[in-house]
Amino acid sequence: MGEFVRLEVEGGVGTIRLDRPPVNALNDRVQAELAEAAQEAADRDDVRAVVLYGGEKTFAGGADIKEMAGRSYAEMTRFGAALQDSLTRLAELPKPTVAAVTGYALGGGLELALTADRRVVGDNVKVGQPEIQLGIIPGGGGTQRLARLIGPSRAKDLVYTGRFVKAEEAASIGLVDEVVAPDDVYTAAHRWAAQFVNGPALALRAAKAAIDGGLDTDLRNGLKLETHLFTALWATEDQSRGMESFLENGPGKATFEGK
Repeated sequence: MGEFVRLEVEGGVGTIRLDRPPVNALNDRVQAELAEAAQEAADRDDVRAVVLYGGEKTFAGGADIKEMAGRSYAEMTRFGAALQDSLTRLAELPKPTVAAVTGYALGGGLELALTADRRVVGDNVKVGQPEIQLGIIPGGGGTQRLARLIGPSRAKDLVYTGRFVKAEEAASIGLVDEVVAPDDVYTAAHRWAAQFVNGPALALRAAKAAIDGGLDTDLRNGLKLETHLFTALWATEDQSRGMESFLENGPGKATFEGK
């Protein structure tokens, strides 16, 4: 358990919880602890899906500007690499992930939410990449994951203007996936994650690897990756269990062991 980030596990769902009041600013320590929590969640067999959560008031307000302002180019080179590493570890976590976003997810906070497979937000939430207003650009995936998610034109609009986006617009452009009442954000995100607790963990891992890996290459190589991951599942017990159950009992009744 870190000073500002902890992994809480209940019923197969792990919650990576940020707790650095008042706005969960992503300083060096928070970034390091996010990477540690991601690694722990990836390694633990009792964690089958993960919720990223910043608490009831704010998901994450962005990087710690006071910490960044006085740094040299050499110092920021190290900081930028560490930021990318910690967020990439979350993005590559080989289990279903969902961000439960309350209040604000701005700058690095939105980049953190972009590492998840899904984003559930409160209807009063505001998200954005306001770095341009500081004379810089997003440095934690905001120019890359955002463009892949909502397309380059919409991403450029958000990055060029630095404007805040409300929940309704965020949903309409595909930036977020589900909008609920503010008090229901964590419950809705947890409910989505919990459906995978008894699922075929290795097949879910393969599905995530195929989709994410395919986005980073051309269609032909993406299809090759899919074939490799698809056929590799015949080495798992869950494939045998799933198909035997289907043949004997029909669809949707298999029980899986994650092996």
